[in-house]
Amino acid sequence: MKGLRDPIRLIPLLFAAAIAIGTLLLSLPFATQEGVRAPLLTALFTATSAVSVTGLIVVDTPTYWSFFGQVTILLMFQIGGFGIMTAATLFGLMAGRGFGLRQRMATQVERNRLETGDAAAVLRLVLAITLVVEALVALVLAVRMMTFYSMPLGEALWHGVFHSVSAFNNAGFSPHSDSVIGYQTDPVILMPIMLAVVLTALGFPVMQDIRANRLRWRRWSLHTKVTVGGTIGLLLAGFAAILAMEWSNPATLGPMGIGAKLLNAAFHSVMPRTAGFNSLDVGAFHDETLMVNFILMFIGGGSAGTAGGIKVTTFFVLFAIVLSEILGRRDAGLFQRRFGRAVERQALSVTMLAASLIFVATTYIASISTLPLGDILFEAISAFSTVGLSTGITADLPPTGQLVIAALMFVGRVGTITVATALALGGRERPYRYPEENLIVG
Repeated sequence: MKGLRDPIRLIPLLFAAAIAIGTLLLSLPFATQEGVRAPLLTALFTATSAVSVTGLIVVDTPTYWSFFGQVTILLMFQIGGFGIMTAATLFGLMAGRGFGLRQRMATQVERNRLETGDAAAVLRLVLAITLVVEALVALVLAVRMMTFYSMPLGEALWHGVFHSVSAFNNAGFSPHSDSVIGYQTDPVILMPIMLAVVLTALGFPVMQDIRANRLRWRRWSLHTKVTVGGTIGLLLAGFAAILAMEWSNPATLGPMGIGAKLLNAAFHSVMPRTAGFNSLDVGAFHDETLMVNFILMFIGGGSAGTAGGIKVTTFFVLFAIVLSEILGRRDAGLFQRRFGRAVERQALSVTMLAASLIFVATTYIASISTLPLGDILFEAISAFSTVGLSTGITADLPPTGQLVIAALMFVGRVGTITVATALALGGRERPYRYPEENLIVG
């Protein structure tokens, strides 16, 4: 029973339990449109994708699953999103407790550690923002669908709520077979979805900091500065790259007017941050555009939010380390603050583990299928980073390949937080040090 007393082990167990319950519910005959039991692999894959708030699917959500099945999927990604946000917040608190009082006071500004008095406030903030944002976005979407697209009231409300909850939790599920391609020229639909995705991709410690200090940049913690600044930089870079690369592509932005091109390039700069909606056919992207998506998906969003990937802060810690080595500086840091050695090791560890898992999964799936290597790599990164974007090969994967993708979604959802926290809490200095000897590097 030790695993049930250890929070680092308990979180993966709870998510595994949620997936098991979701699989059971989706295996019921009335969970499908035809009233027959879904195959176990289909139910398991869908439940894993929902609880891990990914959005990859092996069957078409609106045509395969009944209303009961769709409600079950919605509840699973709501539970998964809320659960991972609260778990990440509490893990941040645990990591802070892993240091002595003097160390916590010395590093609080630099490392944005959560103190005991902040935990309840942050959890209340998680719940309040979840309910308020989901309600507002759902209302906007429902009104637009009802008035502009002539949807019946009940259908408009359901679609509004489903898209809103899915966007807020970065789940990427849609009650439409073509995701949001049908709304690709409608900013009233796409903009609220984008805003909900960006908000939760920042992470709740950032929201708490901004709520406390408003827009006073100088008072923001280093974590908030790096997350917000890095997010803006990545969104702008992704927007510019996608716009330039897809501008003349006849299968994506080519036929659109300038306004629609700008809107959809912005939308697809946001979605690889782990949301998974698509207003363009991802399978029709140029290879260079897919490469941009590789990078954006692998980095992901902010810590302690619904985003996946290695996280923005991890990426910029690595960037700062490389920059400090190039410039010959003793310490790595940003915004006139230096990073602790423990943070640098955690960033390197998380990145290497993520890259290794994606490499192994891609190699295995390539060995058992004839699908293009680029599409397999895209699928693996999307699964690990809990993005949900796909070039359209998910349903064509062999059964063992789908199981590998499901495992990547689970590990990508709870694994990075668990590993990072375990590293933070397990970082104890030995009472001795080995003799130093250098290697030839590079």
